[in-house]
Amino acid sequence: MQEPLLGAEGPDYDTFPEKSSASPSPGERTRAGAPRNKRVFLATFAAVLGNFSFGYALVYTSPVIPALELSLDPDLRLTKTQASWFGSIFTLGAAAGGLSAMVLNDLLGRKLSIMFSAVPSAAGYALMAGAHSFWMLLLGRTLTGFAGGLTAACIPVYVSEIAPPGVRGALGATPQLMAVFGSLSLYALGKRRLLTPSSPAGLLLPWRWLAVAGEGPVLVMTVLLSFMPNSPRFLLSRGRDAEALRSLAWLRGADTDIRWEFSQIQDNVQRQSTRVSWAEARSPHVYRPILIAVLMRFLQQLTGITPILVYLQPIFESTAVLLPPKDDAAIVGAVRLFSVLIAALTMDLAGRKVLLFVSATIMFAANLTLGLYVHFSPKPLAPNSTVGMESVPLGGTEQPLATPTSYLTLVPLVATMLFIMGYAMGWGPITWLLMSEILPLKARGVASGLCVLVSWLTAFALTKSFLLVVNAFGLQVPFFFFAAICLANLLFTGCCVPETKGRSLEQIESFFRTGRRSFLH
Repeated sequence: MQEPLLGAEGPDYDTFPEKSSASPSPGERTRAGAPRNKRVFLATFAAVLGNFSFGYALVYTSPVIPALELSLDPDLRLTKTQASWFGSIFTLGAAAGGLSAMVLNDLLGRKLSIMFSAVPSAAGYALMAGAHSFWMLLLGRTLTGFAGGLTAACIPVYVSEIAPPGVRGALGATPQLMAVFGSLSLYALGKRRLLTPSSPAGLLLPWRWLAVAGEGPVLVMTVLLSFMPNSPRFLLSRGRDAEALRSLAWLRGADTDIRWEFSQIQDNVQRQSTRVSWAEARSPHVYRPILIAVLMRFLQQLTGITPILVYLQPIFESTAVLLPPKDDAAIVGAVRLFSVLIAALTMDLAGRKVLLFVSATIMFAANLTLGLYVHFSPKPLAPNSTVGMESVPLGGTEQPLATPTSYLTLVPLVATMLFIMGYAMGWGPITWLLMSEILPLKARGVASGLCVLVSWLTAFALTKSFLLVVNAFGLQVPFFFFAAICLANLLFTGCCVPETKGRSLEQIESFFRTGRRSFLH
């Protein structure tokens, strides 16, 4: 299969200029290679602290739900149904955050939208830290979800717009990388203490203080971002050319010739209207990249990643394996971190599509293994106190927890590790990166919010329906469904996803505009 993005010249835009045999000039080497100025890495770090907070908030319920189910305060003691809502309502908040990003991304700009997310995030953590009733917990969880959805739409766009093409893949993986760090930090702080005569069992850091700790990254992010520039592309789209030039000069460094890059961005912005109209939305060069980005986010969630991450530790507590549940969660988190690092280091070398193929293949094998293990296991898996959040136990069985007597019981842990590894090295970070790369500039703010909205509405529907499917048909059915989705992801990647490695955002957008070799047909 030939790559979708091929060199060709249009009447007014040289998409992929032919390389001459002569040695490139210093300015050309700077544009193509790694940036000489490291400020772009500082700006990226400041922004992706929002993803750290997102990852922290996403799995906050993992150690907190078991603690609140045993709470001595009757107003805070969670029932199975309440625990289910406490875990899943984050996705509804994230969907609302994505919806707001459709407006804020273009109204305030990428940087200010990220900074604005600190308000609901701080308020949500404060509500959970001082909660005296279930509704305070629920509202706090919703607000942190809203902040997460807003940052999920704004941060990838900001990072892709400030990063040079040579390192955009690596920098584009940092949002997912920081989200993993956030989740691992929560698992570490929420680790269970051992039961001793002098110390009762409980969390290493009490659940209220876990919420307080979540405020730290939000504060640091806000302070650092206040010193960072806005996206040059956003500034140019608002007619602030002088400020855009200063922003690009700050990001690339004083010794870098930015005239070529600035002129390319400026030329692309001048050919577009400020806002996309309904008539323009029907144009293939607008709706095709939006459709691809939305479908990627939809298919990403259908792999089943959100239920696994939200309820990771309690799921392992009710699974008969040879290792303590808290160690299982830590191992899976470490595997996820290692896999994202692989993606960050290889994305600009191997390309996006290769990693997407490998990722979907690994996830297919892992889900199929889990489904077959559950289906052919001599006894059903133990009742799952987290996934089966309602009165009916997981799979409808009333059997007690199984005792780990065979190394065969490591299969669910190993398969879950493979699933997380596959997701984290491809369909996790790359879907966010491609979303920010292929969306047209004039629709990037609205369309990125739409992607997040679709993503988290799908996550919520999947998380809630997962319980019904398991109790009605058995645990193996969702895993078989997830495996089928992974096969669909392979086909979708081969037929519809463009390779964007080494291309500037303007080159990618020009490809869709000229309509050369449409990969949707």
